[in-house]
Amino acid sequence: MKITKLIKKGVLILIILYVSITFINQQKAINAYNNEQENLRNKIKNQKEYNQSLLATKENISSPEYIEELAREKLDMYLPNEKVYIDISK
Repeated sequence: MKITKLIKKGVLILIILYVSITFINQQKAINAYNNEQENLRNKIKNQKEYNQSLLATKENISSPEYIEELAREKLDMYLPNEKVYIDISK
């Protein structure tokens, strides 16, 4: 009788150990998936903001103000009566 009780206790301990290890591993996997989900949500949010900025640029692309700003920044073009000062200390 003592051997069967000992075997039963051993099997019970092994089952509890197996369930505990499985639970811990599943929790780690769930945490990793939650982190990945949060990262993907942040990427989606950032991409939506970028898309909104592109849409705003698209709407203003034909405006004279945008064209003038683009000519100043990208092409270094200025109005004829405009004085340009360049800081050479940089």
